[in-house]
Parts: sequence; structure tokens; C-alpha cells
Amino acid sequence: MTGPTTAPAPPPNSPPPRARRSALTLALAGLAVSLSATPAAADSSACTHHFSGPQICIRLEGQGGRNAVTGIWTNPPRHVTSRAVSLYRNGQLIDTATATRSGKALTHSWPAEDAGTDTELCVKFRGSQRMACQTTR
Repeated sequence: MTGPTTAPAPPPNSPPPRARRSALTLALAGLAVSLSATPAAADSSACTHHFSGPQICIRLEGQGGRNAVTGIWTNPPRHVTSRAVSLYRNGQLIDTATATRSGKALTHSWPAEDAGTDTELCVKFRGSQRMACQTTR
């Protein structure tokens, strides 16, 4: 007849089993997060720096020369629900679309496309002389 089975004792300098299990769980969780994360994006934004009148902003979301572009008018008059906004690439008109109200701002987003690096992208809203620009990196 055999006696009760006991687990072997850990080596003298090893961490307790609970600490090893916690460390393994954290390592596996970190690996899972790193495998599921998308590459870091080089998102950026810029706004006009005038304290009165229209505050116009541009936001680039993407990486390198491939970016989605959003034009934002942060402080339009309350009665304005939409306004034409134009997208420029290196000073040349690319597209004009209708920005619509989203909360307190008027916004329009163009889908991501490859504009290349070191390309100046700008947005301008109809009725404003101000233009917000950002350069792709």
C-alpha cells in the first residue's frame, strides 16, 4: 500500500509557486496585448492660432505618408449646421466636401490615402480666410 502523495518541495532559492504563476500570467498577458496591438500611428493635428474668428484645425490620422484627413471648425456660429470645406495638397485644391455639425464643431473626414511624406495638407472652410495645415512625416 502506498502512502499519500505530496508535491515535491520547490528548490531552496526559487520563488513560491504563486509568484511564479503571477509572473507567467503577466508575461502571457503582455505578449497577447503586443500581438494584438496595431502599429503605432503618427497622428498629429494643427489649428489656426487666432483668438477671434473661426478656429480651423486639421487632424492627420495614419502613419508616414498614408493618412486620413479631418477638417474641423471648432467654433462655428450656432446656426451653422454645415459648410463647404476644401482639402489642399501642397497648395493645390484636391477636393471640396460638406462638413456637418458634430456637437459644437463642424467636421469632415477624408479616407486614408497615400499623400507621401513631407507633403503639406491643408483645410479651409468656405467663408473663412484661415487655413490649417499639417505636413506628413
